[in-house]
Amino acid sequence: MRVLVIPDCHLKPWMFEDATAIMNSEKADNTVCLMDIPDDFGKDDPDLYEKAYDAAIRFADRFPQSLWCYGNHDLSYVWNKPETGFNPTVRILVRKKLEELKRTLSSPSQIAYIHKIDKTLFMHGGLSDFFVHRWVTQSGQKAIGKAIKEINKMGGGLMWDSASPIWYRPQFAPDNDASRLFRGGKYLQVVGHTPVKDVILEGGVLSCDTFSTYRDGTPYGSMAFCIVDTDTWQFETVPTK
Repeated sequence: MRVLVIPDCHLKPWMFEDATAIMNSEKADNTVCLMDIPDDFGKDDPDLYEKAYDAAIRFADRFPQSLWCYGNHDLSYVWNKPETGFNPTVRILVRKKLEELKRTLSSPSQIAYIHKIDKTLFMHGGLSDFFVHRWVTQSGQKAIGKAIKEINKMGGGLMWDSASPIWYRPQFAPDNDASRLFRGGKYLQVVGHTPVKDVILEGGVLSCDTFSTYRDGTPYGSMAFCIVDTDTWQFETVPTK
């Protein structure tokens, strides 16, 4: 399956407009959003938060089979765990919009920590072998579907940890070796969370967060989307207009 990856948004509602154009071009069969829809350096305007989530909701309405992976910034409002850029004045708004987004989709299960399509795993941060062997039951570890199911049921206690799938940064692991990943080498992990200059495949991880910015708003990365083949792991980048 060809999947369009929408990486970390951080109050850029126009990303969903560009993603809609890509989907309408039929270059991809489905799309996965890695979320982190709220928060950005020095941007506290509640209207911008509303616009960003409303753009996401319109996209979900247009593509009700789309998949969404919770980011740490989204969940910081759900669990009231302040993160960098956390804006307490919009906590109720963010929680309300997340529920609206969930209702817009064909199934609530389409928003989760991890989604698996063919031989590819999608999540905000990354899935380490360490996290699975520490927190997933032994029976759950035997089948990747069972492991993901257990993880997707976990709450803020385990998820608000640097090793969890919403926080883990596999790009920073020693030697960037795929053996540190859960089922590394057998499954590709497609992630955001860690800003990169360009979409890059290294050590079994496809890093896609090219839309992050410096504190002054200057783009850090190429601001290109990615379309990945979930079976062959081949990918192409799609520049924004």
